[in-house]
Amino acid sequence: MEVIHKIGRRKTAVARVYVAKGKGNITVNKKDMTDYFSTATLQYKVNQPIVMTNNDGNFDITVNVYGGGITGQAEAIRLGLSRAMCELDPENRAILKPEGLLTRDPRMVERKKFGQKKARKKFQFSKR
Repeated sequence: MEVIHKIGRRKTAVARVYVAKGKGNITVNKKDMTDYFSTATLQYKVNQPIVMTNNDGNFDITVNVYGGGITGQAEAIRLGLSRAMCELDPENRAILKPEGLLTRDPRMVERKKFGQKKARKKFQFSKR
């Protein structure tokens, strides 16, 4: 098995995920995953597709991620990993699809409009 390369996106975060045979090391931007994502919630999000498909400890995963915040980056990695797990074994799709891990979340920040303070907020209106 050679290296599998998949891309995951969320908001403005883009994650390039590389999966190869190994001992279960996860490296994010040349740092260990536990150093990069300090909270247990974010670590759980990244590990979710691996644990659900019973592949923890089987693959070395290298991730390059940029853009957005840490939550968006974690969810982008999760999507990329889910896509990689589906390429490894098509039966994994039946496990990941009902959990919504293969769906690209389309929610993005709404653009600011001219003549307004923000996307929806207006400047204060004075009647007189």
